[in-house]
Amino acid sequence: MAYNNIVPTAIDLFCGAGGLSKGLEDSNINVALGVEINTIATQTYNNNLPGIVLNSNICDVTGQQILARLNIHKNELFLLAGCPPCQTFSSLQKDDVSNDARNNLIFEYTRLIHETEPLFILMENVPGLPNGRGKKIFKKATTELQKLYHIKYDILNCADYGVPQTRKRLVLHGIRNDVYDLLKQHNARFEVSLPSQTHTSDSETNPTLLPWETVGTALATPPLPDIAAGQPAPAGYPNHETSGLNNTNLERIQYIRAHGGSRTCLPPHLQLPCHQRGNVGYTGVYGIMDATKPAPTITSGCIFFSKGRYGHPTQDRAITIREAARFQSFPDNFIFSGNRSEAALQVGNAVPPRLAAASGFYFLNLLNYIHSL
Repeated sequence: MAYNNIVPTAIDLFCGAGGLSKGLEDSNINVALGVEINTIATQTYNNNLPGIVLNSNICDVTGQQILARLNIHKNELFLLAGCPPCQTFSSLQKDDVSNDARNNLIFEYTRLIHETEPLFILMENVPGLPNGRGKKIFKKATTELQKLYHIKYDILNCADYGVPQTRKRLVLHGIRNDVYDLLKQHNARFEVSLPSQTHTSDSETNPTLLPWETVGTALATPPLPDIAAGQPAPAGYPNHETSGLNNTNLERIQYIRAHGGSRTCLPPHLQLPCHQRGNVGYTGVYGIMDATKPAPTITSGCIFFSKGRYGHPTQDRAITIREAARFQSFPDNFIFSGNRSEAALQVGNAVPPRLAAASGFYFLNLLNYIHSL
């Protein structure tokens, strides 16, 4: 096969608002096409990124359609990337989801890989997929992939890639067998790898790496105007808004701020009845972010003080959609469509662009090396 004709063009399945696509674009990969079923997320993608989005059910999309839109043949696509919805396998999910239809969407991802046979594949997902309640499905999916690809996967901490958030994600890289054989032929020690870490929590032990980005740094560069809980976004600062606080929660956040940042300090009259029992999980709820550390995992509930450690470090409110987007490594000119809850859902579900960019650079470097052979 003539690999010199391959150009760095990618497809993003289950693209959502476009976090993965944004990261790939930042690594100089052209994401020509996305597929997303959610109309509001599709609108966000179209407003921020150059690629075309098929606002369709992935089950109705064929590999032939994808190849025809790009005017290429099977085997000629550079990269197929995607994040199949697998929140049902998240460690945060406590309900019985064994019969959830979303469990099988990963096989739509593998189907389209087999129908297009790109040189490289990338998947990002919840960390509980390979070893938690999703391990049987993940094993079946990877077995399908290994018929055509050499793969490597692991759980990565987004903070190690410049994302101001300690978000753990599964990242999978795959190289088609013929491409792998070519690379191995020219370098006997070559193996599929994951993106190299760029940041660290311990600069003394790892002096060549940058220190982790923190909540304080993300909020300060550049600073955003102070706002009150429930206030509409100020003019010129789209998405800089959060949910309101009732009087009790306002009293809670003020007390927690003055007594250490955790709800465990609350006096009995401010504790929820469920929190007065012993061995209660989710101790991070009603918490305040530490400005000297990366943010905790950003979820769709990030604009609610009661849903996690989402209290602003200095202001009596939960973080805003814009602040959450910064913690996900989105630039401020990336605007999320929809109402507050719809925008927060998009931010919480997104792949952090900087994490995606790290994978993008890895695959682009491989293509450049192949072109040099």
